[in-house]
Amino acid sequence: MKIIIAGAGAVGTHLAELLSKENHDIVLIDENPEKTARLSNAGDFDLMTMNMSPNSIRTQKEAGVQHADLFIAVTPDEARNITCCMLAHTLGAKKTVARVDNSEYMLPQSLEFFKSMGIDSLIYPEMLASKEIVEGVKRSWVRQYWEIHDGALIMLGIKLRESSEEILNKPLYSLCPPNSSYHIVVIKRGDRTIIPRGNDMLQLGDIAYFMTTKKHIQLIRKLVGKEGYEDVKNLMVMGGGRICVHVAHDKPDYMNMKIIEQSRERCERLNELLEDDDIMVVNGDGRDTSQLLDEGIRETQAFVALTPDTETNILSCLAAKRLGVRKTVALVENIDYVSMAESLDIGTIINKKMIAASHIYQMMLDTDVANVKCLTIAKADVAEFIAGEGSLITTVPVRELKLPAGVNLGGLVRDGVGFSIDGNTRIQPGDSVVVFCLSSLIKKIDRYFCKPTSVINRVISALNRS
Repeated sequence: MKIIIAGAGAVGTHLAELLSKENHDIVLIDENPEKTARLSNAGDFDLMTMNMSPNSIRTQKEAGVQHADLFIAVTPDEARNITCCMLAHTLGAKKTVARVDNSEYMLPQSLEFFKSMGIDSLIYPEMLASKEIVEGVKRSWVRQYWEIHDGALIMLGIKLRESSEEILNKPLYSLCPPNSSYHIVVIKRGDRTIIPRGNDMLQLGDIAYFMTTKKHIQLIRKLVGKEGYEDVKNLMVMGGGRICVHVAHDKPDYMNMKIIEQSRERCERLNELLEDDDIMVVNGDGRDTSQLLDEGIRETQAFVALTPDTETNILSCLAAKRLGVRKTVALVENIDYVSMAESLDIGTIINKKMIAASHIYQMMLDTDVANVKCLTIAKADVAEFIAGEGSLITTVPVRELKLPAGVNLGGLVRDGVGFSIDGNTRIQPGDSVVVFCLSSLIKKIDRYFCKPTSVINRVISALNRS
C-alpha cells in the first residue's frame, strides 16, 4: 500500500516506524527537517521523507497522493489536518484519516459531516486515552483491561506477585488444559515479551495477559491471589487537562473523583465543565505529600497522574504507592520513558500517541480487522480478525495450522458468544478471532484469514469496508 503521513511528531513518527517494517510505500511529510532527520538517517526504516508543507497541493502531488491508498494527517494543528485530508481526497487519495482535538467532532452527526467532505476517519487521542484509563481504574487489581465485542471476550493484564503462587513455576499446559476457561496469551518478563507455548512457565514479577470471558473474571482474580484488592470507589487525579475532563465524563456513577490542579484559572474552568456532585476540584500541587494526605490519599484506591510532565507523573505515582494506593496510572508522553516507568512498577502506563497509532494501524491490514491494539508495556500486538470464507484458518483444526512462532490465538467470538481456543478448535467463516503476536508478525497472520483473492482485490475490499 502507498501511505502518506503528514506530520512527523510523536504519532506520525511512531506510525511510520511501525509501517516501514512491513514493505509499505511510506512518505512522511513535515516542514521541520529536524523531525524527519532521525528517520531518514536511520538505516532501519525504509521510507521517504519530504520537508515541505503538507497542506500544499504541489507537495501532495509530488508525494504521489493521487496514487495513495491512505493519507494520514497527524500534525499538531487540527485545522491543518482537516485541510490536508480534504485536499488529499480531492487529489485522489482513496482513504483519509485526520487527528483532531475537539470532542464535538466525534459525535455521530459530525462524523457524517466530515465523511461528506472526504475525511473517512477521525482520531482523537485524548478521548482514546480516557477510555483506557477508565477501564484501568475500574479494577484496581488489573494492569490492563480490554473488552472485545461488547465484552464477549476479556483481556486482563495482571502483575504476578507472591500472592500468585498457585500459578507460578508450572507449565502452561497444566494451567490451561483443553477446554480451560482462560488462556495465557502474552508474558512480559523484564524487557522481554514472550508469546508462550505449553512448556513455558509464569514467574514472580511477570505481567501475564489472560484471555477469558466475563463470567470467569472472578475465577482469574482468585487464581492470581488478588481478592484482597479493594474495588476503586475513590479516584484521585493530578492534572486537570482535557484527558481528565474526559475521564470525569466517562467514569462510572459509583466512583467519587477528586481533581488536584495547580492553576486556579483551570480549577474555575473545571468547575464550570464538571457539575457532577461526585467530583471535587482542589487547587493545589499533587506532588506535595502533605496535601495528598490532607485530601484523603489514604482512603483512595486509585491515583492517576495526567500532567504534561512525564517525570512528574512517574514520581507522583511512586509517592502515591508509598502512601498506600495500590492502583496508579501515569500519563507517559515520551515513548522512550515507557519501559522505565513499567520497570518502576508504576501500574498502568498511558501513552496517547501509541494508542492513537494503534487505532490508525488497523487500517493498514488487508483483511477484516475489527480492532488492533498495541500493548503499551509489551512489544506485542493484539488483533481481531474476521475469518473469511475459504480462508486458510478455516480449513483445519488449530493444531494443524502451523502458525509462526510468536503467535497465539487467544479466543474467538461466534454469534456474539466468546469461546476459548485450543488445538482441537475448528474456526468457522465469520468467526472473530483474537490474535496475539510479536509486533513484527502481524502481517504474516493476515494471510491465514484472507479470502483466496488477489492482492489487488484484497486491498480494494479492505478500503471499501473501512
